[in-house]
Amino acid sequence: MTDPSTRETTEEPAASPRETAGEPAASSRGTTEGPGAANGAVEAGRRGPGRPAGRTDTREQILAAAREMFADKGFDGASLRGIARAAGVDPALVHHYFGSKEGVFVAAMRFPVNPAELLPRVLTGDPGRLGEQLARVFMGIWEDPEKRAPILAMLRTAMTNERAARLMREFVTSAILERAADVRRIPPLRMQAAVGQLIGVMIMRHVVQVEPLASATPDELVELLAPTLQRYLGD
Repeated sequence: MTDPSTRETTEEPAASPRETAGEPAASSRGTTEGPGAANGAVEAGRRGPGRPAGRTDTREQILAAAREMFADKGFDGASLRGIARAAGVDPALVHHYFGSKEGVFVAAMRFPVNPAELLPRVLTGDPGRLGEQLARVFMGIWEDPEKRAPILAMLRTAMTNERAARLMREFVTSAILERAADVRRIPPLRMQAAVGQLIGVMIMRHVVQVEPLASATPDELVELLAPTLQRYLGD
């Protein structure tokens, strides 16, 4: 950060805490701020295309703090309040941008989807087709190169770094296994087997690139995997 003593005389004053939270200074609003003023999260949610430039900076500030906290404390040890404190913002602003701790993790780690939101939608479908539904959703994510890349990066790191492995393990437990148990009472061992089956196939397909698995069509793989996944997930 630039030393205030070295700034040009024409430079505007440093942003106030409210500006940091995505809210303009009182002088730009033309009114005096009162005790009942809305916090930055509410103001950010109400503004249209003319939102202040500080909004993006604040979001990145939160994500940077989240990455450090997840790396240091793991997924379980991190909290929205702790991330907000490290970023110097109100916890309500973190919730406004990301919704939940899983949402912060997904954004901070550039994960392509939030399984905490996706999985319940998959598991509340036709009970007799859970295996097929899970295979199709999973395949759709992995067949997209842009979505596949960050997942593979995380898996590779987790295979060689214990801290990364713990972080991934805790996130998968919270976002996938616990939610699967909540939605359909699927025992963790069965859900782990289903996820392991899918990840193993995708690694063989996209990393090791073993034929004919590597060149099989997604529909062929769904047809192959669905019965086994159904056995794991069905009643």
